[in-house]
Amino acid sequence: MNKCLKWGVLPMGSPPTIVLVMGFVLASASFILLKDSVEGQPQLADTHIAFASTRDGNMEIYVMDADGSNPIRLTRGLASDISPTWSPDGRKIAFMSDRDGNLEIYVMNADGSNVVRLTNALGIDVNPSWSPAGKKIAFESERDGNFEIYVMNEEGKKPINLTQHPSVDGSPSWSPDGKKIAFTSSRDGNYDIYVMNADGTNPVNLTDHPAADMSPSWLPDEKKIAFVSDRDRNLEIYVMNVDGTNPIRLTNNVRSDGYPSWSPDGKKIAFEANWQIHVMDADGSNPVQLTNPPEDGTTPSWSPVNPSVVSPGEKLPVTWGEIRREGKSSGQEAE
Repeated sequence: MNKCLKWGVLPMGSPPTIVLVMGFVLASASFILLKDSVEGQPQLADTHIAFASTRDGNMEIYVMDADGSNPIRLTRGLASDISPTWSPDGRKIAFMSDRDGNLEIYVMNADGSNVVRLTNALGIDVNPSWSPAGKKIAFESERDGNFEIYVMNEEGKKPINLTQHPSVDGSPSWSPDGKKIAFTSSRDGNYDIYVMNADGTNPVNLTDHPAADMSPSWLPDEKKIAFVSDRDRNLEIYVMNVDGTNPIRLTNNVRSDGYPSWSPDGKKIAFEANWQIHVMDADGSNPVQLTNPPEDGTTPSWSPVNPSVVSPGEKLPVTWGEIRREGKSSGQEAE
């Protein structure tokens, strides 16, 4: 089975070649009923995890309960849909897809309906990240010849290049207060985690390590950042203070771990290991595998406190494509 190229962890070296195969199908969406958020502390029983999977033949977006039960397919077609990310109110999911012949950013309702294309550039657009207020989306794009961090409004308009650097910049993650963006960059010779103001000013290297540090994910209470690193000779998940101090290794597996996503209460982290979705406590203890072979899962994204999943629903037209990997790769928010 061909696996979709994993963009959540930046490629090691030159960006890989992407081969696209195009066609057209009809998709069948599934319904999700949104319910009111629970007052007080978040209840993980009222949360969901969106993820991508090839369990039905090609890469699609699914959602399941936080305990791994009740998986529901949201996208259908022969396109590769991957890297879902929830809007702050839990009503929408942004994701990346090659359904129109090029990797672009799309958004849909949390039930899979009303898919809208947000970007339309010659270069690929990947790794969307919602601002905390839900009015902006940061993303990674090569539209200007190399990978940079851009920000656009929630409708896909007014894209602005925040990084403007000849290096590779990608995997943006907003701080919970919307004032800063953590990201991955190779500007100092290897991949490190940086943080900049939300307007792109004052980039600071947080990790400054000879190993590759990638895929930052900001803790909801703003005090820590989870990230992926191969500093111990294997891609593992770490956590550090927001100033880069006190990095702690959370996973210790033979195979690579990646795509950390915090639960809304900050007590757990969803992640991928060996093409399966896992959840662990925030200190790395009590890992639990949520998906199991032959069904796979990647790029998990933990929802705010919101949806309940029910039955399949209407058909939606989509175009499709397939991604194959050729070659080697591995300020204040103004609302």
